[in-house]
Amino acid sequence: MNLFRRLSNSFDHGVFPHHHKEQTEQLAIQRLPFGKRFVIPLGQHVGAPAKPIVQAGDAVKRGQMIAEPGGFVSVALHSPVTGRVTGVDPERYADGTFQEAIVIEADQYDAQQMEVHPIDWESLSIEAFISEVQKAGIVGLGGAAFPCHVKYAIPDGNKIRHLLINGAECEPYLTNDHRQMVEQTEALLYGAEIVRQKLGAEEIVIGVEKNKPDAIKALQDAIKPGQPVRVMPLEVKYPQGAEKMLIKSVFGVEVPAGKLPRDVEVAVNNVGTIIAIAEYFQTGKPLIERVVTVSGPGVSYPANLIVPLGTSIREVLDYAGGLTDETRQVVLGGPMMGDSIADLDAPMLKGSAGVLALTENETGRPPEYNCIRCGRCVEACPYFLNPARFARLAKARMFEEMAETYKVMDCVECGCCTYSCPSGIPIVQHIRTAKDHLRSMKGKVQ
Repeated sequence: MNLFRRLSNSFDHGVFPHHHKEQTEQLAIQRLPFGKRFVIPLGQHVGAPAKPIVQAGDAVKRGQMIAEPGGFVSVALHSPVTGRVTGVDPERYADGTFQEAIVIEADQYDAQQMEVHPIDWESLSIEAFISEVQKAGIVGLGGAAFPCHVKYAIPDGNKIRHLLINGAECEPYLTNDHRQMVEQTEALLYGAEIVRQKLGAEEIVIGVEKNKPDAIKALQDAIKPGQPVRVMPLEVKYPQGAEKMLIKSVFGVEVPAGKLPRDVEVAVNNVGTIIAIAEYFQTGKPLIERVVTVSGPGVSYPANLIVPLGTSIREVLDYAGGLTDETRQVVLGGPMMGDSIADLDAPMLKGSAGVLALTENETGRPPEYNCIRCGRCVEACPYFLNPARFARLAKARMFEEMAETYKVMDCVECGCCTYSCPSGIPIVQHIRTAKDHLRSMKGKVQ
């Protein structure tokens, strides 16, 4: 198959990995039973960590705020269960590092229910609406965990004409967005209408890859005559779900380097994010749980699960039947942009879209050879960068030149370059090393 063919309703470049969604795409969402111990890291979103407002010994209710935003680019955190705070201490993160977290022991005799308190969103000013979304702790649920309310703070002189809902879900294996579009269609449309009205957008466009025909049909059937909503079927291609690629596919407009979607009059939200907004204004429930895909050849019983935030990865996998003997790696997120898990007792976070158990067939690294200057990584890169050059400069530790001359920080680390390299060079890993070094040096200067 030609990895770089040009498609309609798509963007230039990209790759075509097998989608591997057959394990879970027809599995209805289930609820994971509540566990006993929940770990809520303060810095599980982009921006400033939240500030704890509880301490060891405090009793908390499900949905109660336990940490307030640490700044504008930050969100509140809430207890996923009724129970008692046992500590605010460093806890191990999925990557093996330690981060400050609030630890809660659940009350095993509580039914873990919440009272319903709808919020009158129609009467809110845009400033009050933004504050409510921040207070609800809602972040981008596609994996980036960017505070959602920040996207709604539109600078003077900017206007949002299109609200674009990201239902592409282009990462292999993941089907949580797919199932939410099928099973929570009304909530998705309701949440989208809330955001559309508050931003003053003219229309809602829902972009969905064509390998989800039941989701496309469910959405089209639910749209009422006269609603300013349309569904855009998209070609199956990676990374179709990246914000700038999605805008290019749907509207044929490129977001310039260094600019944001709002600069081309578009606001982009993930399917799960919009449903979380709908749920908050309908019931008053903040973001205390999310839908997670548990899949991969190393999982005994794949599933789409509603997981309380702070649940350990081990509990999620145990509910799915545990890992098979052939499992060699567990990944949090998708296989292209996800991270390998260093500790199965680490907690599930707001940005945890999937837990994948992979075997040697999927994780075995091919032999690495010298770069043959074939240009496949350049053809694959959706941002028109030169990944091979980045890899060479990173190996030579010429990090500053990568940033100043070749704009390495424009790379979103989608992994298309590594996927397409016939020499088996881990290009994206070299790029991540360079970017980590540059961020570290910038922090020291500041």
